[in-house]
Amino acid sequence: MGDPVAETEEEIRSWALEYSRSHGWVLNPDEKQTNAVIKGLSRNSEKHGERYCPCRIRSGDKEKDKAIICPCVYHVHELEQAGHCTCNFFYDPEYL
Repeated sequence: MGDPVAETEEEIRSWALEYSRSHGWVLNPDEKQTNAVIKGLSRNSEKHGERYCPCRIRSGDKEKDKAIICPCVYHVHELEQAGHCTCNFFYDPEYL
């Protein structure tokens, strides 16, 4: 039996790669930052049952906090405006 945290992190990495590619984006090429976000998403998934964005503060209200489940409702606008999301996880390759 493997390490459940490592398995969750790998699942999140695979999902994030697929998700970003399907939108024409890339993950942050800075592996340290990408790994930090993946660890945060994994920790939130294990602790709170959802992949809450590690860059945003949960209110504790499940309905309200749906907006910050990765990919959060803000990421597309952030990518359009800044070339990356607040977590510096998803990037528009033209921004790089």
